Amino acid sequence: MANFIDRRLNSKNKSMVNRQRFLRRYKSQIKKSLADAINKRGVTDVNSGENITIPKKDLSEPFFHQGEGGNRNRIHPGNDQFTTGDHIPRPKKQQGQGSGEGEASDSGEGDDDFVFSISKDEYLNLLFEDLELPNLEKNQLDKLIEYKTVRTGFCADGVPANIDIVKSLQGSIARRIAMTASKRRELKTLDEELSELEQDNLEHTTDIKKLKKQIKALKNKIAKVPFIDTFDLRFRNYAKQAVPTSKAVMFCLMDVSGSMDQATKDIAKRFYILLYLFLTRTYKTIDVVYIRHHTQAKEVDEQEFFYSQETGGTIASSALELMSDIIEERYNASDWNIYAAQASDGDNWADDSPHCSELLKQKILPQSRYFSYIEITQRAHQTLWHQYMKIAETNPHFAMRHIKTVDDIYPVFRDLFKKNTTQAA
Repeated sequence: MANFIDRRLNSKNKSMVNRQRFLRRYKSQIKKSLADAINKRGVTDVNSGENITIPKKDLSEPFFHQGEGGNRNRIHPGNDQFTTGDHIPRPKKQQGQGSGEGEASDSGEGDDDFVFSISKDEYLNLLFEDLELPNLEKNQLDKLIEYKTVRTGFCADGVPANIDIVKSLQGSIARRIAMTASKRRELKTLDEELSELEQDNLEHTTDIKKLKKQIKALKNKIAKVPFIDTFDLRFRNYAKQAVPTSKAVMFCLMDVSGSMDQATKDIAKRFYILLYLFLTRTYKTIDVVYIRHHTQAKEVDEQEFFYSQETGGTIASSALELMSDIIEERYNASDWNIYAAQASDGDNWADDSPHCSELLKQKILPQSRYFSYIEITQRAHQTLWHQYMKIAETNPHFAMRHIKTVDDIYPVFRDLFKKNTTQAA
């Protein structure tokens, strides 16, 4: 068996070329392993790298080996068992091919899994590939313009740090060629005349001295042309380029009432951490508003939203009312793309569920691009789910999903924010 090791150096500005080639080749297996790994991660380590395991049988690498069967002639030094014409029995296959230290078995074949680590950036790139905020529109482009610095050729003025040496030397060579071209042609002609006179048998002492004097004068003139001049210097030029962008805000509403046990809260936190990473990584100018509620709603910061232990009764409309007030105060729907995600176990005060439905239909959905409701429960659906079902039937930008276990988080998240290939965002 022959192993080939690629020892080529990485290209300029290309980090780990061979590694990226491997990630592209086995993307489907890696993403499947990634989906399994994310469900095992803790709430606090979603923003770190990951160890990915791929079954060895899925890694089909080319290799050279001696084929089985056929007639072959071999010379075995030190043979004391066989003579010419003897048939050598085929070696028996080993039962296992793994390299572990487990006990032997008389049946079955084993393959070691291939395990490798991916960085945080590689992990997040694979995690959020092909996802987007649906129905995103570019509102008020004239009021929100981002700028990025781009290269715009070369200029004659600049700071020393931006000097382009190659371009400056090219300018120096071109200048010296242009300034001395005629003198070099004249010098070449004089050299040829001097050579002819020196080879002539006749006496040309006076003419030779005169030519040598002219040649020396031309060489002095050529030598006086400076190797590099300030006129030759070229500086890399940079300019700011306007990049129109969209303004978007995501409202995260989470139920922290007493009916939400710790396991349910952890599932909700996992979903929102996934959502937070997706938003802040993909959309640099997006605002995120965190609202926690029990019988009363409160706008909180990121730390309190994910890690506070507050609890109480359940009135879901308090969060929707606070969201509506914040939209009215800070996020005009004509200027902002408004999104919301609500997570709950479905338990709500029965008389409050119709009020939630009215708030959504009358105030929130008309101003929102997309509203998703996540119900985390293994029980039968409560009144809030049934009220929201009526809204989902008539509002295509309202989505409902049911999560039972941790394993459902990532598939539900991808389903909610999958890229729409039929309509540009």
